[in-house]
Amino acid sequence: MRIAGKIVVSTLALVVFAGTAYGYSTLSSLDDVTRSSVIDAGKQPRPGEQPADGSLDILLVGRDSRTDEKGNPLPADVLRELRAGPNGDDLTDTLIVLRIPNGTQTVKAFSIPRDSYVTLPGGQKGKINAAFGRAKNAEAEKLRAAGETDKDKIEQESLTAGRRATRQVVEDLTGVTIDHFAEVNLLSFYDISNAVGGVEVCLKQASSDRDSGANFPAGPQKISGAAALAFVRERKPLPRGDIDRVVRQQVFLASLAHQVLSAGTLSNPGKVSDLIDAVKKSVVLDDSWNLLDFVGQMRGISGGGIQFSTVPIVNPDYRYSKSDPRATAVQVDPAQVKQFAASLIGAPPTSSKPQAPSGVVVDVANAGDASGLAQRVSDVLKDKGFAPGTTGNAAARRTSLVRYGAALATQGKAVAELLGGLATAESADVPAGHIEVTLGQVYAGPGTSSGGGTGSGDTGGGAAAGAGDAPITGAAENCVN
Repeated sequence: MRIAGKIVVSTLALVVFAGTAYGYSTLSSLDDVTRSSVIDAGKQPRPGEQPADGSLDILLVGRDSRTDEKGNPLPADVLRELRAGPNGDDLTDTLIVLRIPNGTQTVKAFSIPRDSYVTLPGGQKGKINAAFGRAKNAEAEKLRAAGETDKDKIEQESLTAGRRATRQVVEDLTGVTIDHFAEVNLLSFYDISNAVGGVEVCLKQASSDRDSGANFPAGPQKISGAAALAFVRERKPLPRGDIDRVVRQQVFLASLAHQVLSAGTLSNPGKVSDLIDAVKKSVVLDDSWNLLDFVGQMRGISGGGIQFSTVPIVNPDYRYSKSDPRATAVQVDPAQVKQFAASLIGAPPTSSKPQAPSGVVVDVANAGDASGLAQRVSDVLKDKGFAPGTTGNAAARRTSLVRYGAALATQGKAVAELLGGLATAESADVPAGHIEVTLGQVYAGPGTSSGGGTGSGDTGGGAAAGAGDAPITGAAENCVN
């Protein structure tokens, strides 16, 4: 089973612990947590120094592993309860970066979809969650070829290679220098969600799924243990599939932070003890991370001060293989991702968008079922200098398309770029002076968040998660698919 629900609540728990003196003193018991040499020497600022890029950046990784932090197999009864088979495939199915700007108490967290199609360490193309397994296997083969026979040494050194490769591919994609690293597996998620006494979530509609074991009613509810894992693991029945699963992960983490700070968890010695035990049992941290220094830096942060979003997505149904047309991935533009990550801490953008000439009219049509999207996208383009045209519905289609005549090829491509890198087509059927935008069911660009008015007849245009979605915080109910 492909499990994207190994949410890295452990490190988030460390962040929220920083809000109290009790948390500061209690974290000393985490000195013996498992460590790994993930961060290069010289990258980590010395005590008292500020990070060079203006933000303390933490990579949170959830790994598809059925072992504990020592490599021991999880008990069969736990695997049965979690509806997980005995075999993992060393995929990093959850990738979240926490950006903590200097001098603030606001944490900006963003998710990277596990199927993002990127350049992996070594230059080959592939899905970002494959970086770990490829590097791990390559290091194990290298050690065996060199004559190493100690199985434990091979396992530990190859795991470190996988973690370092994951850190590197995230840095290459986002432009963010990772200062710290945390990794958890199934067991950590299971234990931590139980330790806090459950987490409040809300669903727009009831859902069930045999693969994940999900079986939830509509509305607000508290979940923990196997049910919590099913909540963040369910994918196939959701309207936007893996994109909705990413949103569920963010909602769960935001609610967890709020739960720990507002529900008395940190004032309950029994709950704190259970939480610390859960973290020690299955979390792995980089060996340069001084937790007590970190807590001192982060003291005063609140659950409502953590905002979650997702990197911009060009195409969530990207067909990347000519030999296998069924092979799909999530297409992302590294330049857009870098600009997005920099904007979270107020850094200047890496590039500017092309300006629109006056007099070019853009007509926008929906091909999905989310209310108000065409008008919102039209408003976005109006703000960029394009003249608003008609808005309405179009025949249902999955992907988006920008059409234009030969005379407006440059402007048409600019519109496509402004909306997240949409597909384009030159057509003599488009009226002179006009550009036509059709928003597919998996559209993920600007305007996807709700809140705009609706145009005449505008009822659709499915909004996939991305930079256009409103950030998720622990202060809101966040009812989701």
